[in-house]
Amino acid sequence: MATNDKNNNINHSSCRETARSLYRGLALAPMVRASTTPLRILALHYGADFTYTEELIDRSISQTIRVENKHLNTIDYIKDPSKLSKKTRRKLQSDNNRPCLILRIDPKLEKNKLVCQLGSGEPELALQAATHVIKDVSAIDINMGCPRKFSVSGGMGSALLEDPDRAARILCTLKNDLLSPLHKPLSCKIRLLENTQKTLDFIEAMIHAGADAVAIHGRRPGHDQIKAADWNSLEEVLGLLRPKYPDFNFLINGDFYDRVERSEFVNRTKVDGVLLGRPALYNTSIFLPTQQQPLVDKTTVVQEYLHNSVRYDTHYKNAKYVICEMMSHRRMPTGRVPYLPISFPDGQTIAKTCNCQDFQSMCQVWNVNYSNAINNNNNNINSREDNGYTASANKIGTTTTCSATPADCEKTDATAHTCTTATLAAGEHRYEDSYFLKKREAKEVEVDEEETYDDKLQQPRDEELDEENGNNDCQKSLKRAKIL
Repeated sequence: MATNDKNNNINHSSCRETARSLYRGLALAPMVRASTTPLRILALHYGADFTYTEELIDRSISQTIRVENKHLNTIDYIKDPSKLSKKTRRKLQSDNNRPCLILRIDPKLEKNKLVCQLGSGEPELALQAATHVIKDVSAIDINMGCPRKFSVSGGMGSALLEDPDRAARILCTLKNDLLSPLHKPLSCKIRLLENTQKTLDFIEAMIHAGADAVAIHGRRPGHDQIKAADWNSLEEVLGLLRPKYPDFNFLINGDFYDRVERSEFVNRTKVDGVLLGRPALYNTSIFLPTQQQPLVDKTTVVQEYLHNSVRYDTHYKNAKYVICEMMSHRRMPTGRVPYLPISFPDGQTIAKTCNCQDFQSMCQVWNVNYSNAINNNNNNINSREDNGYTASANKIGTTTTCSATPADCEKTDATAHTCTTATLAAGEHRYEDSYFLKKREAKEVEVDEEETYDDKLQQPRDEELDEENGNNDCQKSLKRAKIL
């Protein structure tokens, strides 16, 4: 027994050492639909030290097949077709039977820089999901802050803030049964609780349960996202934590749009890192390493994101959603909006972007050379001898290989974003143009050149993801209200 305790202490210490180097600096925060491969790679390009995946629901990722995608040189986790509901299978059949992709990783560019965030409410489900992906990620994070109905109703997200014992069991199980022997760190992302003492108590419980890092969002569950984050409470909590845990990794999140303000806050609180979500959508070049470097113009950022989306064979709807978020004030704190200008000199608007129904039209709107972008995929294909992909057995117990021939792999259609090989679609979170436009359907919108994109926005509203069979690949209908 003493020997086991000694080994556990050694393994825990190794996890902490890894965490000290991983959870530092600037990171792309986990954002549903946004923190997928194209934006993660763009954030790293601009200088992010590490990134998070979007939240992956435990049951959803556990029911995937791991695929070595040799067309894109990525590792993909796709839904096992035998585990899909009839409704989901019909949906995929209507979309040319594209596989249902949950996670795509670039193992070369994201090595030692990717934290996988899981949404889970039970230790056993969290362990199963983490075990499934751990070989391809650097660390596991548990979402303990999401206030959305789909998450809370499943006992996940901010529901764990009200049940610290269950939250601690999840971390303890992951640490002892999986991560500690592999020397990989464990973290959680939380929100502020009702008061400072409750926040401190919860964080300390997570540290004792095995967390190697804790990220704190400066909002409480139910805090309106267009209202400013509570930096005063965040600073008070950190001021009490740092003296007690001088070597522990604490990270912060919430409205750090201004690089000078961010630097001053970090210096005052001595935190180890900052997670950037909406600020990274506003301008991903916010990750540039020095304040002296001016931000890249927003048009160039969108163009680079669009290029990445084509390169990683993202579903065009997912890319369109992210681009529209980059063009919108709808989730920004109201007080920040006057200081965060959004302009596109070449006349791009949300209406024009929403009218695009494929990558070719989006590239045309944004002056991106589609042929060059798609040729990146061809170069990846031609650089490999085996032009197929192989699905590892994992828990599914099957192995499949792409049936496309090398000759097929060289063929591309210049007028449609399809390759004759079996490429994989991006995560199918439901998207509607009405997220950004008025109630008119996007296809019915006639662009008025005298109107700005702000004239076509509507108020932000809560998004309730539909967890059909535990999947994170569709959403319930959303509550709607007008945007400022």
